Amino acid sequence: MELTARQSEFLLKDTDPSLRRGVLRDLLGRPEDDPEVVRARQEIGQTGWAARILEDQEPRGHWGMFRDRGEDLYVPKYIATNWRLLVLSDLGMTVEDSRIARATDLVFQYWETDKESVFGGEGSELCVTGNTARMMTRFGRGNDPRISRALDWLVRTQKPDGGWHCWDSEVGTLDCWEALAAFAALRPGDRTERIRKSIERGAAFYLDRGLLREIDGTSYAPWHRLHYPTHYYYDLLVGLDTLTALGYGEDPRLRPALDELRSKQNPDGTWNLDAVHPDLLPDDPYHPKPPMYPFLFEYPGMPSRWVTYLALRVFERVDAVRGATA
Repeated sequence: MELTARQSEFLLKDTDPSLRRGVLRDLLGRPEDDPEVVRARQEIGQTGWAARILEDQEPRGHWGMFRDRGEDLYVPKYIATNWRLLVLSDLGMTVEDSRIARATDLVFQYWETDKESVFGGEGSELCVTGNTARMMTRFGRGNDPRISRALDWLVRTQKPDGGWHCWDSEVGTLDCWEALAAFAALRPGDRTERIRKSIERGAAFYLDRGLLREIDGTSYAPWHRLHYPTHYYYDLLVGLDTLTALGYGEDPRLRPALDELRSKQNPDGTWNLDAVHPDLLPDDPYHPKPPMYPFLFEYPGMPSRWVTYLALRVFERVDAVRGATA
């Protein structure tokens, strides 16, 4: 991909190393052994956004409170350990860093005291299980048998229509994207036949709905806004990022969503951070229980480096797939 002068300056000049690595690798096609990519990777966790998060980590590996039982790694939303680790996995941290290794050990220990509720046991819940499987895979702990059990549970709980739902329902909803995102984090060769079939059914669920409407045609205003971090919330960019990561960039059913993403681009080639979660409508039946604290690196309503990178990565994947099949 050729970046404009404005995009190149915005994304690469004096920016976070996680972002710089992603831009060099995913947008400019640099290999992992490229000196600039290597340097950026080595700086992740030493400076920038990841380093800022890790500054507040406690010696045991957590953020904030922690007890051997209870929800201390999950609340308060969205600054407790669970949420910090989701962001750190996005930023490219792995268990090669001892701070991430300690934190992931603690997460395994914590959830195991709760009847393995994340790993396909009693009480498993879609967004927690999917998010945990995704971040652990990215961190380099995907070979752990507990993650295999979590992935198997995600396959088994897929609805007949191909979607997923957090609540007791026979049908899926666009809001429950975490299973597909967990599968997208796996290398293609690590996806079992059951997971591949689940991906096909799940992708069809989203594509048939144009990524932005339920089967009855209803949509939801926050889905049309761009956010980061996303936590367990769905939006246009979440859907496009997940589906293109799974290789569906050439599917014509993506076109309306791609067109909408393109329409949100600023004249200078950037995209704004539209809102920070929880981005809820006044009459929304779901409201997270307090205490709750929004978490952000960038300011809503302003051009966002991270959102711009993700949006351009979507279009790069689309172009790459179409070029390969031309």
